Amino acid sequence: MTTKTRFAPSPTGSLHIGGVRTALYSWLHARHHDGKFVLRIEDTDLKRSTNEATDTILKCMEWLGLDYDEGPYYQTQRTLRYREVIDELISTDNAYYCYCTKEEVNKMRDEAMKRGEKPRYNGFWRDRKESPPSDVDPVVRFKTPLDGQIIIDDLVQGKVVFNNKELDDLIIARADGSATYNLTVVVDDMDMGITDVIRGDDHLNNTPRQINILKSLNVSIPNYAHIPMILDTNGKKLSKRNDDASVLKYHDEGYIAEALLNYLVRLGWSKGDQEVFSIKEMISDFDIKRVNKSSSSLNTKKLRWLNQHYLKNIKTSVAVDFLTNFYEEKNLSLSDGPHLEALIEVQKNRVHTLRELAEKSTFFYNDRYEYDNKVAMKYLIPEIMEPMTILHELLNELDDWQALNIKSIFESTTNQFDIDIGKLAQPVRVAITGTGISPGIDETLYLLGKTKSLARLRRGIDFIITNSAS
Repeated sequence: MTTKTRFAPSPTGSLHIGGVRTALYSWLHARHHDGKFVLRIEDTDLKRSTNEATDTILKCMEWLGLDYDEGPYYQTQRTLRYREVIDELISTDNAYYCYCTKEEVNKMRDEAMKRGEKPRYNGFWRDRKESPPSDVDPVVRFKTPLDGQIIIDDLVQGKVVFNNKELDDLIIARADGSATYNLTVVVDDMDMGITDVIRGDDHLNNTPRQINILKSLNVSIPNYAHIPMILDTNGKKLSKRNDDASVLKYHDEGYIAEALLNYLVRLGWSKGDQEVFSIKEMISDFDIKRVNKSSSSLNTKKLRWLNQHYLKNIKTSVAVDFLTNFYEEKNLSLSDGPHLEALIEVQKNRVHTLRELAEKSTFFYNDRYEYDNKVAMKYLIPEIMEPMTILHELLNELDDWQALNIKSIFESTTNQFDIDIGKLAQPVRVAITGTGISPGIDETLYLLGKTKSLARLRRGIDFIITNSAS
C-alpha cells in the first residue's frame, strides 16, 4: 500500500511554527516511503477563517519547498459529502438526532461532576422512540460503543488505551446541519486514502472518537503518530500570540527556508550528534518512530547559528530577491550603491540573517545617514584629521579603485604617521557609514566606489574641523 500523509491547517491566523514541523514530518514520512503528501485546508470555521490566512499557508508551503502531490483540498467545498456520510450513519443506526437544549446538557454535566464522574452528555436521546419536541433544532450525535476499548499503537507515543465507556456520544452535525471537526476529519482521511496521520499530541483525545467512526463505516484505520508540542523559552506551550510562533516572522527576518527546516527536523528527532542535514539527508534518514515523546523548546540562538551556516552557501538569487524587496520598501535606489551580488559575497559571512545583512548594508545606498554622535565624538577628533586628509588626497589620486590598492594606501598612510591601521580605519569607517561597524575598510571603500568614498571622507574631515572650532 502506498504511504499517504496529509497536512491539514486551519486558515484562522498565521501559520504556526508547530504546524510547519507537523507538515515537515508528514512530508518527510511520505517522501521517505516514496508515498504521497496531501494539503488540506480545514476552513469550516467560517467566522474565523480568512482568504488572507489561506494565501499565507500556500505561500509558506511554497517558500519552504514542502510540495504536495494532491490538493489543496478545501473542506468548505465538501459539505454535501459530509451530509451524505452523516445520513449514512443515521440510517445504519450509528448516529441519532438529539433534541436536548444546551441548558439540559449543561445540567447533565453538572450532575455528573457532583457524582465524581466526567462531565458529559448522558445519551438521553440515544434510543428514545417518542416524538421529539417541535421547537428544538436537533444536533446529530454519534453512537459511541458502550463498552470495549480503543487501542492505539501510536508511532510516537506507543500503546495508548481508551475505554469507550469514558467517551460520550459526540456531536457530528450541528443544529444548522454543518458537520463538526471530528466528522469532517474522518471523512476526509477516508476519502483521500490517508494511511498515516501525523499531528500534534493535543489531538490524541480525538483519535479514539475518530477510530470509532471509521469502524462504523467499515473502512481501514490509518496509522497515527502524535508528536509533542513545541514549547517557548519559558517551557510553556507556544501560543499563536507569541511572535516566535509565526512562520512569517522567520520569512520576514530573512531566515533561509532550508535552515528553518533543518532546525525543525531536529526539534524532537535526532540522528546521533549530527546537526546539519541537507533535504536529501532528511528524506533518507527520517524515521517517525524516532521522534521523542517529550516536548522540545524553541532555541532561537541555535536557529541563528544554523542560518548563519546556510548563509555561507546561499543561492545568490535568493539573497538578491530579499535585499531588493527590503531596499524598495525603504525607498532606497539600488543604482546608488554596489551590485548586490558583490555586497552579498562580502557580507554573508558576517551576519546571521538576510535582514541583518540588509540592515548592516543600508549605508551603501543611503547618503542621508546621520552620525552616531557618541561614536563620532570618540573617533572623529583633531588628532586624526591630518592622516585622514592625506588619505583623502592619496585615494583621490588612485586610478585603479580596487580593495588591494586601497589597502596599500591605508598602510602607507599609517606608516607615514607611525600609527596602527585601526587608528585610521575606525575614524574612516565612522565617516563613511555613520557608525563603527562595516566590513573590512578596504572592501567597504571598494564597494562604496571612489566618488562616494571621497565625498563621505571629506564630510568626516569637515565634521572634525567644525567641532574643533566650536
